[in-house]
Amino acid sequence: MNHDPESKRTTFSSLIKRYRFMGPGLRRRDSWGLVLLLALLAAPAAAVQPDEMLQNPALEARAREISKELRCVVCQNQSIDDSDAPLARDLRIVVREQLTLGRSDDQIMDYVVQRYGQFVLLKPPVEGDTLPLWIGPFAVLGIGGLGLLAWARRRKPAEVAPLTAAEAAEIDRLG
Repeated sequence: MNHDPESKRTTFSSLIKRYRFMGPGLRRRDSWGLVLLLALLAAPAAAVQPDEMLQNPALEARAREISKELRCVVCQNQSIDDSDAPLARDLRIVVREQLTLGRSDDQIMDYVVQRYGQFVLLKPPVEGDTLPLWIGPFAVLGIGGLGLLAWARRRKPAEVAPLTAAEAAEIDRLG
């Protein structure tokens, strides 16, 4: 294999030339293939395995909705519906078991929160112990803004040298 950088440039430029001289229909088709590939890669991965799914479509739909509201305690920024972690799988199974026992959505959420705490909720309620979660980002933004304002006020303006006689004459001539 030739590792000469010049040969790489030649190869790359020949690829560019071949692409330029392809017909517009071929390039368009290639572009749609690329768009399709990127769309498939960007789609969220469904972590729910077929052996976890309930036979009843209505119960399965409820299980999916509940699972989207519960945080994977391993991944922390994913719902248990999106996570591949073993603990998320266990939680999905618990949710489905509770559904088959005839529990309501609120009862299931209460059951999971009782076992894992408020942290398991992707959208925790605004309460005394979760207040820092809701206020924290705004406080950090406010403190950063105040720091930026203080820095801007303390900054000395740049010193501007006075115009020389030649520069003043040039300005008079132009203006």
